[in-house]
Amino acid sequence: MIIPIASDHAGFEAKEKVKKILEELGHMPVDFGTHSDDSVDYPDFAVQVAEKVDDGEHNKGILICGTGQGMCMTANKYKNVRAALVYDDDSARLSREHNNANIMCLPGRQLDDNQLKKFIATWLDTSFDGGRHERRVNKIHDLTDKN
Repeated sequence: MIIPIASDHAGFEAKEKVKKILEELGHMPVDFGTHSDDSVDYPDFAVQVAEKVDDGEHNKGILICGTGQGMCMTANKYKNVRAALVYDDDSARLSREHNNANIMCLPGRQLDDNQLKKFIATWLDTSFDGGRHERRVNKIHDLTDKN
């Protein structure tokens, strides 16, 4: 799977590791920056991945900043994006099973290499359960239509 990925300066080091993890797992990361640890504004990079997922060009994406929060808030401004902050194995699994998350946001300053690999593998390998969860996800989309 082709997976667009981006970070700000605080997530740059983790993004470089995540790209290698994705390749090891058989995926192809497409890097939308940033390309150094020089200070940048995270929304400028979050929108590039969010647009690719929102318009259906790619099914999933990954965003990384210091806490993951700023990237997550920005990505969730897009109608067809369900970005989730992933900070442990449960949040990785449940964001896919229950919320059908299509963008994973990671706190780059808080996760070690083993955590990154485990959470990414879990997130990519977990399917949406549908059922009662689909009804709830549809209610989220109804809000974006209304507002």
